[in-house]
Amino acid sequence: MIAFAINMQSYKKRLVFYFDIGYFYINFAIFNIIIGKTIIYFMARTNNHLVIMAGGVGSRFWPMSTEQKPKQFIDVLGVGRSLMQLTYDRFEGICSPENVWVVTNSRYADIVHEQLPEIPVSNILLEPCRRNTAPCIAYVSWRIKKNDPKANIVVTPSDHIVTNPQEFRRVITQCLKFTGETDAIVTLGMKANRPETGYGYIQADLTTSSPRNKEIFRVDRFREKPDLETAKKYIQENNYFWNAGIFMWNVETIVNAFRVYQPALSKIFEGMLDIMGTDQEQAVINEKYPECENISVDYAIMEKAEEIFVCPADFGWSDLGTWGSLLLQTPRDLYGNSCIGENIKMVESHNCIVHTVEEKKVVIQGLDGYIVAEQDGTLLICKLSEEQRIKQFQND
Repeated sequence: MIAFAINMQSYKKRLVFYFDIGYFYINFAIFNIIIGKTIIYFMARTNNHLVIMAGGVGSRFWPMSTEQKPKQFIDVLGVGRSLMQLTYDRFEGICSPENVWVVTNSRYADIVHEQLPEIPVSNILLEPCRRNTAPCIAYVSWRIKKNDPKANIVVTPSDHIVTNPQEFRRVITQCLKFTGETDAIVTLGMKANRPETGYGYIQADLTTSSPRNKEIFRVDRFREKPDLETAKKYIQENNYFWNAGIFMWNVETIVNAFRVYQPALSKIFEGMLDIMGTDQEQAVINEKYPECENISVDYAIMEKAEEIFVCPADFGWSDLGTWGSLLLQTPRDLYGNSCIGENIKMVESHNCIVHTVEEKKVVIQGLDGYIVAEQDGTLLICKLSEEQRIKQFQND
């Protein structure tokens, strides 16, 4: 019995010792994880900048989207957040609020500030007129450069949706790391699952990935929006991706690209560098911005620059350009109807998209493949197959 007691006591001591060692390793591991995350978080929040382009009108979503209040400022999905707010939310942890920039038309300044009160008012850059994406990106790039010459930038439209934000953040983080270490420009290529004629395509060279990141490849060519037959050919190949219009680069990389490929445009903003961030900025922008060429960044830079890469991705992306795309991206009932609103009843109806969020009771009977949308006293009832005519209806 005495020997047994001694053995048990020795066993208990060893058990306590092993437990203490295990406890030490667990705490050390937790310490490393916390420190690692803190470093990553700190790095992400200091040099990463987010640019949200929010100057569009979204006329294909009339009557929900109007020139007075375009779709990016509307709760399109019925979730209590506008598309612009959802865009901002997706970048949580990647960019701090003080490094978030919104470029929009001057008439939307108040609504941007109202919907994104977290970001500095000085980070809301106001275009006096619409000049497409190249002048927009040039303006904000020089503005960021003055504040942070080592900035790492991601540029995104304000009206897209993403159904897998975790995968989105992973992809963006990897791409920003890549652009932070190189002089490359990276764009995202969405994996195409249907012959879409409403998107441009990116033709990638998938033979060899980048040595720095196995998910990133060189771009062979940017393709215009195709006709249906061409789109069908694209999706039969594995190297054609939808162009999402999401770009990443170091600020010095994009500024140098403008200097080389768009010298007239770069001259305008280079000449404004001294007054950027001062009380004089808006007045000078109002004078000089109309002189900018109306050109997209795809034509101005992407199709000309050499170090262009694409990261193929799949995180449930849609640009919500049409009512049809909204139908595809929202939950549907057993009959294929998507209803966004509080008091909607569908009777003997199929494959319809209904958007009525102004607390009115709506009963729809006997429709198949229709858009039903109401906003501010305007009601649209239109066949989904005829939605390309909505601009015409709006102007009639």
